[in-house]
Amino acid sequence: MFRFPDIHLERQEHLLILGVSGIGKTTFLHILAGILKPNKGSVKIGNIDISLLSNRALDTFRGSSIGLVFQKNLAIPSLSLLDSLKARLFFSKKPIDSKRINALLKRVQLYPYKHKKIRQLSQGQLQRLSIALAVIHQPTLILADEPTSSLDTENCNNMMQLLLEEAKEHNANLIVITHDDRIKPLFTKSITL
Repeated sequence: MFRFPDIHLERQEHLLILGVSGIGKTTFLHILAGILKPNKGSVKIGNIDISLLSNRALDTFRGSSIGLVFQKNLAIPSLSLLDSLKARLFFSKKPIDSKRINALLKRVQLYPYKHKKIRQLSQGQLQRLSIALAVIHQPTLILADEPTSSLDTENCNNMMQLLLEEAKEHNANLIVITHDDRIKPLFTKSITL
């Protein structure tokens, strides 16, 4: 059985969660996102205890309020990058903002590939797309599972700056789980599992 510490974050406060592979970092992130339910305790995001939400209400809440960067890309392979971002906004019940989509694609250096299918992307491009998909709908909580593992140092720095800037601009919290030492200096609050 995993036991996780209590965490309390104020608005715009960020957290880095460190730990070796297999310690339960991804499990912890999935509990925070409501993908897994805790056996004991609760997960509150803002004033909402997501452990008490029905599956439908949780899906709606997660879709509009949480941005997730998974270790493995879960984008639909037959969609283009552009259509993937539009779909993310549609399912979040947010307006399709072409200007924001194009700006974000430029920021993650994928604008020239916006009409390419997901299956045509490299691993690093897929990771940058995952980050774009996690922030396009302006969530209040961004949860990132190893967001820089497939990125070189320059892209690592760029993508972490993007995540931090998006969190600041939209008054959101950012929680990153990783074993990537390159991003430690960017966080003032961290825990080790």
